[in-house]
Amino acid sequence: MRATAPVADVALTAPELRTIETATALGLSPTVEPLLRDMDFGRWSGTAMEEIPAASLAVWLADPEAAPHGGESIHDVIVRTGTWLASLMDSPERIVAVTHAAVVRAATLCALGAPASAFRRIDVRPLAVTRLDGKDGRWNLRLG
Repeated sequence: MRATAPVADVALTAPELRTIETATALGLSPTVEPLLRDMDFGRWSGTAMEEIPAASLAVWLADPEAAPHGGESIHDVIVRTGTWLASLMDSPERIVAVTHAAVVRAATLCALGAPASAFRRIDVRPLAVTRLDGKDGRWNLRLG
């Protein structure tokens, strides 16, 4: 079975090659949106979890504002994603965004007004579709 993208007026993708290739494989002709980029893990990029110092990892896991790796904190990703979502509020266009789990989690938290501490409680599977509808200054999460 071949995956297909939802119907859209506009297709956006993160700048990373893997999201551009996924969007293209789904039959989309995407425009790159820098705000959809993956979380910046700084010095930890490409490092296996087992190789990260336990104390640094514990701080990062406990505090959404911590960035012991020198990259973005979870809070930073949520703010960045919220900025992007705010720019789309009340748009008449149907927009499909092919992005990363961290951005999907952040968008879901922003839409629900949930705290950053809930970030790791959202599991995003590969090729998952998360639908958010923005109208009248609020977002609704559509499941199913």
